[in-house]
Amino acid sequence: MSLKMLPNLLTLLRMLLIPFFVAAFYLPPPWNVWAPFGLFALASVTDFFDGWLARRLQAFTKLGACFDSIADKLLVVAALVMLVVQHPPALLPALLIMAREVIVSGLREALGSDRELLKVTRLAKWKTAVQMVAILTLIAAPGLPDGMVLVGDALLWGAAALTVWTGVDYFRKGWAHLA
Repeated sequence: MSLKMLPNLLTLLRMLLIPFFVAAFYLPPPWNVWAPFGLFALASVTDFFDGWLARRLQAFTKLGACFDSIADKLLVVAALVMLVVQHPPALLPALLIMAREVIVSGLREALGSDRELLKVTRLAKWKTAVQMVAILTLIAAPGLPDGMVLVGDALLWGAAALTVWTGVDYFRKGWAHLA
């Protein structure tokens, strides 16, 4: 196996972890907190390292670019759905995050070969980081001291705000080109 395949394998691993992540929420306590937390943390780390390794090894592939984006969205949607089931106040920020992901994906699809206009921005990377920390905090909140749910909720709303902000920015750039 070529070392240049490692980023794609990490992306595939992230996708394969999703059903186990969802199933882990149905384990008995305290496993229903710490197993999903660990699996989501592992998946989040693969998200960082697949991109880092692809840049470092100059191992960019169309397959990797496509599946990395899909894996990210599947992981976040699965996590948000599971969190809303357990913590209904997460519904509105979760819907904002998911709506933005669908809209930006559709916009990229509509742009076709011009999708490079919507390159991932630094702010979008921060959005992803805040999203991951918010999700991890809310997953772990039942096993943490009181008040951590409020921290998780605040982080999730912060992620939703960044999500909307970056979504509007992408939409503005894409709309100008499509119109």
